[in-house]
Amino acid sequence: MIRDESTGWRHARGEASLEDVHGTIAVRRDGSQLRKSLAFIGPGYLVAVGYMDPGNWATSLAGGAKFGYTLLTIALMSNIMAILLQSLCARLAIGSGRDLAQACRDAYPRAVSFVLWIFAEIAIIATDIAEIVGTAIGLNLLFGIPLEIGVLITALDVFLILGLQRLGFRWVEAFILALLAIIFVCFAIQIFLADPDWGQVIRGFAPTTEILRNPDMLYLALGIIGATVMPHNLYLHSGIVQTRAYGDTEPEKREALKLATIDSTIALSLALLVNASILILAAATFHRAGLTNIAELGEAHAMLAPLVGASIAPLLFGIALVCCGLSSTVTATLAGQIVMEGFLNIRLPAWVRRLITRMIAIVPAAGVTLLMGEEGTGRLLIFSQVVLALQLPFAVIPLVMFTRDRSKLGYLTAPVWLSSICIVIAAILVGLNMKLIYDFITG
Repeated sequence: MIRDESTGWRHARGEASLEDVHGTIAVRRDGSQLRKSLAFIGPGYLVAVGYMDPGNWATSLAGGAKFGYTLLTIALMSNIMAILLQSLCARLAIGSGRDLAQACRDAYPRAVSFVLWIFAEIAIIATDIAEIVGTAIGLNLLFGIPLEIGVLITALDVFLILGLQRLGFRWVEAFILALLAIIFVCFAIQIFLADPDWGQVIRGFAPTTEILRNPDMLYLALGIIGATVMPHNLYLHSGIVQTRAYGDTEPEKREALKLATIDSTIALSLALLVNASILILAAATFHRAGLTNIAELGEAHAMLAPLVGASIAPLLFGIALVCCGLSSTVTATLAGQIVMEGFLNIRLPAWVRRLITRMIAIVPAAGVTLLMGEEGTGRLLIFSQVVLALQLPFAVIPLVMFTRDRSKLGYLTAPVWLSSICIVIAAILVGLNMKLIYDFITG
């Protein structure tokens, strides 16, 4: 199709993102500002789930145990990156009526969009591996279920998602909010019991060049970034924002963008508290005790009670881990649906899409679990997060390019200062990835 110069897109807009729930949540035109704000609460918290999934636990626990509070600066930096990039996702969705996958399909030649689709699928599979392993470990810690059986049980989560979607998208959001509340309470109690050195915590948020000089620290830092700024979240947010019926006029879209950005900013700020809590807990317990090689979730669970001095700590750890796995399952399913529908314009039932992705991810997860046991699952979790970090530029760069293009977004084009900062973020991500690859090749 010939480019439409009036819009800047190569192809006309196709079917709506997540068509079955698109525009199903009403936004009162004549309601108060509070009622309008409440209507937009939800998508940001679904996105925030991706910033505290089981893969993030492995990287943060390993980072806190090995380097103390030093990598807190990476948690803060990656969270700021996430807030800015997610604001661009909302801007793209509201300004163009497209999610990021649809935008790539409509803006690039078919060969380019196909390659981007492959990278997006790799990122979702890496996310799914982290969820499978994390949930299986959580079930093992709480109920003694063998890891191999736990991996297979995770395939049944498709029925949970299917039931929630049939009830309505607000039920999906309510389920996620409930799980996030449980996770937050569990970590708040554990941090209180661990009694960290708050002076060192504050100093840990200060930047340091040591991260670039130490390959081991850089590897974990990149894993934390991959676990925080996740590629599938960019596709997810640009799709689920459109579940709100915010209207078509310029004032309505501008207000929708403002409220959606507030929602995601608050949600991601709360996610930072959980992310930082995982690292602080590891630093205050394992690093302080000289246990610098803790990387497996099961090992961390076993060591918490003697180090913290309270038997409830391991129980809270296990509960929060299972809640993280369940909540991440829902959001990864939605992201997978958005990616496949957006790039390929293929409509599959959610349960079919989920089973396909889950079966692909179960193979390496089950294989590593059987061959290497618990130690292998810890390594697989960290590696999955580094894979996510390597995929980030292929989602971030198109997102930044689309939102700074006035021919595509018109009056909702990103301001110069925001585009400039996001370009720097993209450059940092690419630079860190190149450094990691260089260190890997040179040993």
